[in-house]
Amino acid sequence: MVSHTSHQEPWKFKDYFTFNTDHKVIGIQYLVTAFFFYLIGGLMAVAIRTELATPDADFIDPNLYNAFMTNHGTIMIFLWIVPSAIGGFGNYLVPLMVGARDMAFPKLNAIAFWLNPPAGLLLLASFFFGGSQSGWTAYPPLSLITAPIAQSLWILAIVLVGTSSILGSINFVITILMMKVPSMKWDQVPLFCWAILATSILALLSTPVLAAGLVLLLFDINFGTSFFKPDAGGNVIIYQHLFWFYSHPAVYLMILPIFGIMSEVIPTHARKPIFGYKAIAYSSVAICVVGLFVWVHHMFTSGTPGWMRMFFTISTLIVAVPTGVKIFGWVATLWGGKIRFTSAMLFAIGLLSMFVMGGLSGVTMGTAPFDVHVHDTYYVVAHFHYVLFGGSVFGIYSGIYHWFPKITGKIMNETWGKIHFILTFIGTNLTFLPMHELGLQGMPRRVAMYDPQFISLNQICTVGAFILAISVIPFAYNAINSWFNGESAGDNPWKSLTLEWTTSSPPIIENWEVLPVVTHGPYDYGHQQDEV
Repeated sequence: MVSHTSHQEPWKFKDYFTFNTDHKVIGIQYLVTAFFFYLIGGLMAVAIRTELATPDADFIDPNLYNAFMTNHGTIMIFLWIVPSAIGGFGNYLVPLMVGARDMAFPKLNAIAFWLNPPAGLLLLASFFFGGSQSGWTAYPPLSLITAPIAQSLWILAIVLVGTSSILGSINFVITILMMKVPSMKWDQVPLFCWAILATSILALLSTPVLAAGLVLLLFDINFGTSFFKPDAGGNVIIYQHLFWFYSHPAVYLMILPIFGIMSEVIPTHARKPIFGYKAIAYSSVAICVVGLFVWVHHMFTSGTPGWMRMFFTISTLIVAVPTGVKIFGWVATLWGGKIRFTSAMLFAIGLLSMFVMGGLSGVTMGTAPFDVHVHDTYYVVAHFHYVLFGGSVFGIYSGIYHWFPKITGKIMNETWGKIHFILTFIGTNLTFLPMHELGLQGMPRRVAMYDPQFISLNQICTVGAFILAISVIPFAYNAINSWFNGESAGDNPWKSLTLEWTTSSPPIIENWEVLPVVTHGPYDYGHQQDEV
């Protein structure tokens, strides 16, 4: 299944702009492309928060505000977090971690990546037609009547990204199940690979449902059908079910790979075996299963009957259990460890605090009586960003600092890394913590104009957003400067025990001259195999 290449010279800079089938090149392509769109989505966020510094619409046109708000969320989810966490880290690391020379289907892997840049261009092109203005959920009837050409481009972009996700997920499942080295037992598979396996299965089950709903919406906009047109007998609630059946599992598509990154970074930098390996591995599978049965908690205010509210309240609270298993496992691993406060570890610990905050607010919203009162307020925005920015983005940063030596052979500057962490941590809390209070006081989300009583808290949020924007500068400088001028890292600067560190840094084209033999567990720190 693996296409072996005769190319033995290191890849040149130009090779990263071509249709390359090397999983490591594809992983870097994903990461760099996703970061480019992160910058674009971040600029939209800065524009949004600048507008919200005052109660009146005095910075950007309200229609442009709606377009920025819609595409900020879309870009951050579909073109930043998902491609970087799954496509970037997954592609680069999974074959190395299981002892394979490449992914199972290298050409399919390259196709999956090259669907993403056109999707991003379609989203940006939609601004020439007014921009999609219906929110990242694209609920009808609003999505049927505002900027139809822009909305159609938005739909095509998401379908392309979804197709990429399906192709990549097939590749990950086959690679992990069929291509790990024979000497690797299932209880020696790195937890990052368990997380990617669960993520891929979840994507395969849920993504086609979103694609079907969006295609039907596209037909309603352009071809006169009435699947979701209420004035023509269509049902808007059906669209919500189709959308959220994918889009709540999408939260786990974004966070499960990050959980996998946490499970690699924490034991390595704490020099201690992971606590509860099997519990953490199986909890990824449990999240995959239970995560398919919680989507209606987004629809508690959509005329949902009482029995359905009760069922999905219970399932929502249940899904917190396997997540809690991971949290307690990481905390127990840190307890008594010889912690090295590297930049990677700081972002991992920061993620713990951010995600616990987001998780607690998620539990409150998972209960129908409370959710009815805070639905469509800034409380939801606060929860969402603590989970996905404080969770996913902190995890992506942690992973970059941890595996940067493997990817480049250079180590990132720790002083700049700590400055980056401090700015990001302060900016995140300043931006999103006051939003809880805004929501509890009743400020609606997704609007450019608001009651003047909310001005003080909004200005604090805006200051935090500018700090977050500034925090990207030391990171970008550190990454670029370290790549070209950084200190040589050696093959394994962290003395890590997973297989990707048994080859050179950066790895040769086919990863190893001779495939490795697994002789110990991936987290046996403190045992004889640990060289520290």
